[in-house]
Amino acid sequence: MTDDLMSLDYRAVVAGLTAEQRKRLLTKSDWHGLLHLAGHGAAIAILALLVVFGVWGWQLLMLPLGILIIFLFTTLHEAIHGTAFRTDWLNRAVAHACGFLVLVPPTWFKSFHFAHHRHTQNREHDPELESGKPENWPAYLAYLSGIPLWYGNLKVLFNNALGWVSYAYLPERQRSRIIWEARLFLLEYALLFAVSVLTENAALLFVWIVPLLLGQPFLRAFLLAEHARCPHVADMLENSRTTFTWPVVRFVAWNMPYHAEHHANPNVPFWKLPEFHEIAGPHLRTTEHGYGRFHRKLSASFAGISADEAIQVPSSQT
Repeated sequence: MTDDLMSLDYRAVVAGLTAEQRKRLLTKSDWHGLLHLAGHGAAIAILALLVVFGVWGWQLLMLPLGILIIFLFTTLHEAIHGTAFRTDWLNRAVAHACGFLVLVPPTWFKSFHFAHHRHTQNREHDPELESGKPENWPAYLAYLSGIPLWYGNLKVLFNNALGWVSYAYLPERQRSRIIWEARLFLLEYALLFAVSVLTENAALLFVWIVPLLLGQPFLRAFLLAEHARCPHVADMLENSRTTFTWPVVRFVAWNMPYHAEHHANPNVPFWKLPEFHEIAGPHLRTTEHGYGRFHRKLSASFAGISADEAIQVPSSQT
């Protein structure tokens, strides 16, 4: 491959798409979205039922159940982009349901996330960088625990409900909707809690709340690989990391391991990202072979160990 081809940035890659490629890559589909959601939802429902009926070892099932539930964040992410489904109301409904389950109000998150897309890895304007990335073991473990995130999500939810909405990235026209969305979420949570108390039924604790807490570290580890230790440059093929991993991980994460491709063209639906990867793949500048390798390199950096020294085993796809 020539240096000229390797030097293409994301704008050149997207601009170089033919009309046929562009049409094919940007095709949205209710069918693909519903089929994927059905598979993800069925796995959650099966594990939840096994926990509710108390099968042998049900306590151990709360971990995979929690991973599946917390990764509905990636479903929410796809829905707020309007690419999970072709039909707008389906995207909005699924965004609300998934946002409710993972404690992330979708209208607020859409404003936050779109600012992240406009200013990816820009230290002054990317809201994802406000809390920083872990640079030492205490910060790393705190990040993986999810505790700072839960605190931040609850703070956002209550501030929004109280009308304390003052985010630089928030369009003024969305302010009222964000306030009422937060109030609706809090009302729905209160109703669920009241029903659980009045019926003396702890099912929600064991099929939702505890699994959610158990699963959060896995989502934290997944999301950290998207931009941590990536260059602070404007090229989306360099400031975002694509991680090569197992098909089951790509399924549960709605193909978000193809993260540089997603940032290069956020209008490509999740089910078309593998196809877009075939086009953009040769131009990717920041990739990793497996999440395990990424975290070994990251944790080694806390002790000043180079990436080459940290990885002494063949590449895996974990």
